Amino acid sequence: MDYLEFTCMLAKNENTSEISEMVIALLAEMGFESFEETDDAVKAYVPDDDDVDVERLLELIKERPELITSVDTRRIKHENWNKIWESNFPVADIAERIAVYAPFHTEIPAREHNICIMPQMSFGTGHHETTALMLELMLDLETTGKKVLDMGCGTGILAIFAVKKKAGEVTAIDIDEWACSNAAENCKLNNISEIEIQQGNSELLVGRSFDIIIANITLNVLLADMVIYKNCLSTDGILQISGFLSSDFDDITQSAEKNNLKLLKKLQKKNWMAAVFQKL
Repeated sequence: MDYLEFTCMLAKNENTSEISEMVIALLAEMGFESFEETDDAVKAYVPDDDDVDVERLLELIKERPELITSVDTRRIKHENWNKIWESNFPVADIAERIAVYAPFHTEIPAREHNICIMPQMSFGTGHHETTALMLELMLDLETTGKKVLDMGCGTGILAIFAVKKKAGEVTAIDIDEWACSNAAENCKLNNISEIEIQQGNSELLVGRSFDIIIANITLNVLLADMVIYKNCLSTDGILQISGFLSSDFDDITQSAEKNNLKLLKKLQKKNWMAAVFQKL
């Protein structure tokens, strides 16, 4: 599959990092799947298929001049992706306890946990703050023998880590076919066969129960599906989420409290946050 690359030039600001994070959050809500940050721009990628209305995406992006001053697009052929990823994908070191590397890396630091990820175009390599936060929180999460759901699994990195931490039954769900395929590939790279990978959305959760739900998605999806997550959690079940900015934390906690979910822990990197809740 070919991809479209949107290069969004950032508005001048004293805190370019904050602008970049806000742009990524905005583009993720529009359906962009992966991102690359530079000093003055964000590059966003989306499949080049019949479902993508390029003109409409450009219109939506240009409606935010306080964040984005200009945008250029180009088509990238599928065969170029490996070279692109190899040049932009260093080993991710999480809390000096988890090394996330790709098959093409030759120097991998000795860490407590190693996870091999071929990213392709799926979200979740350990480099973005939200994935790093989720992995760091999972270090202290009791997963042994637990029934775990990775909702919006992307590369499958969080589901894979759950298996490495001796979780029981692990399910990984993503709405994107490409992500499911990439997650399956990454399971093989880590010699893992225990994960059930399904394509779909929260409709797949009706009537199901989990001890732990892990969801690194977007703010709108988290808020819309909070009640579904709560209904799927077993007694004293754990919901660990990320994909939202610190400015949205109050909205997240208010939604969680309405659904009888108690905040246990939170972490922040730059302006991104992750939180752990427990069902009351």
